[in-house]
Amino acid sequence: MQLGLIGLGKMGGNMAERIRLGGHQVVGFDFSAEAVQKLTASGNVGVSSLEDMAKKLTGRKAIWIMVPQGKPVDDTIAKLEPLLNKGDILIDGGNSNYKDSQRHYKEVTAKGYQFVDVGTSGGVWGLKEGYSMMIGGDKEAVEYLRPIFETLAPGKDKGWGHVGPAGAGHFVKMVHNGIEYGLMQAYAEGFTIMEKKEELNLDLPQISQIWRFGSVVRSWLLDLTADALSKNPTLEGLEAYVADSGEGRWTVFEAIDLNVSAPVITESLIRRIRSREENNFTDRMLSIMRNAFGGHAVKKD
Repeated sequence: MQLGLIGLGKMGGNMAERIRLGGHQVVGFDFSAEAVQKLTASGNVGVSSLEDMAKKLTGRKAIWIMVPQGKPVDDTIAKLEPLLNKGDILIDGGNSNYKDSQRHYKEVTAKGYQFVDVGTSGGVWGLKEGYSMMIGGDKEAVEYLRPIFETLAPGKDKGWGHVGPAGAGHFVKMVHNGIEYGLMQAYAEGFTIMEKKEELNLDLPQISQIWRFGSVVRSWLLDLTADALSKNPTLEGLEAYVADSGEGRWTVFEAIDLNVSAPVITESLIRRIRSREENNFTDRMLSIMRNAFGGHAVKKD
């Protein structure tokens, strides 16, 4: 089976390689000429334009879009539509907002094409471990793409599934990432408590390895944490700056709209935002208020 792939960054490039190893062919486009050349050198087909991609894809076209959410997805779909035939399938495998995916589905299907949204998890490890995919869209289009999903997944019958109508894939991935925020925050806080208990001289890399086997809190995330700690036990040279890609925020917004209490996910998002504040004004405000009502000492730079 052929698959068009737009976006050959680290994740897109790894996906293309896994598809190739599964016996399918990728026709890939990226604005980076180096990425296109790398794809061709690996045995797939690199192209220099979307028009060239459309010419090289035979039969019913399936084109997987791996670009940043928002306007880049809108623009890519707009450029592709004149190159499509009725029944061709557009797949958004990035981290789009599910509401955008619902809109794209309505716009694309009204013109006779198909749209599938795929919440994709696996990151840089997907090439080796396979990708977890949460898929939204019409059943017929999803079934047509089954060979690709089975190839990308950890196994033919595990790690992927059709979770609902258009938008459902990205909605489930959004919640997945919100949960991820909470898990990461809990691990970070727990290890910090142990790091601060200096009198016990705890070996954090050792403890992370112990927890990996038999423990209730064992997980792939802990496996990655243990590996990172083994290489840099004191986290030397790292800034306390944590970015977010958007899904955590959207999860919190949805929780509020649905009247669902989600304090762990919400607080983990707030902590990420706080990590980016230099010379934190909020904490300085708290300090001066404590001094004002209680005469507590104020530390100065």
